[in-house]
Amino acid sequence: MNQEIIGRDRVYEEVKSAISSALGVDQASILAASVLTRDLGAESLDFLDISYHLEQTFGFKMARHFVLEHAEEMFGEGKAIDENGCLTPEAVKLLRLRFDGDPDFLMPGMDMDEVVHLVTVDSLVNNVLDILDSLPETCPACGHGMWKTEDGSHILCGSCGAAASYKSGDDLVIGWLKRVQEKERLF
Repeated sequence: MNQEIIGRDRVYEEVKSAISSALGVDQASILAASVLTRDLGAESLDFLDISYHLEQTFGFKMARHFVLEHAEEMFGEGKAIDENGCLTPEAVKLLRLRFDGDPDFLMPGMDMDEVVHLVTVDSLVNNVLDILDSLPETCPACGHGMWKTEDGSHILCGSCGAAASYKSGDDLVIGWLKRVQEKERLF
């Protein structure tokens, strides 16, 4: 369901808040196109802090594993990341699909640790919106479809008051990989 209860602007502000809190940077310096590592100085543990903040704010679970880790689990070890920890040609194609474009630095044979430079503020916003859009049409507790928010970030059933349930970020990545595999036959 493409929910319209929590909009992109609200999500963007919360993502900026999470980044500001985790990295100690002024929110005014955080732009949609900012790369978390290169532009804002994020390190690997910072991603956990940012994810935790967003999970607490919206009441869902962000992905625990990166798309390439899921690809390796689904399609076999060595399919996305070779024995040297480098990207395969299929992994590059997959990442270009996932990150909507043709990042010029992506190439087969590059170290997978460099992939983190794809994560922008806008890609985080898109991830949050994807999870929010997994809101079911109706409340699993009472069957009504009267979703609302009182605080601007947590969606509740307007009928019984139950908290919304969402697919996890990992479930959404796995579903996306299955659809890509059916369409593109990368692996």
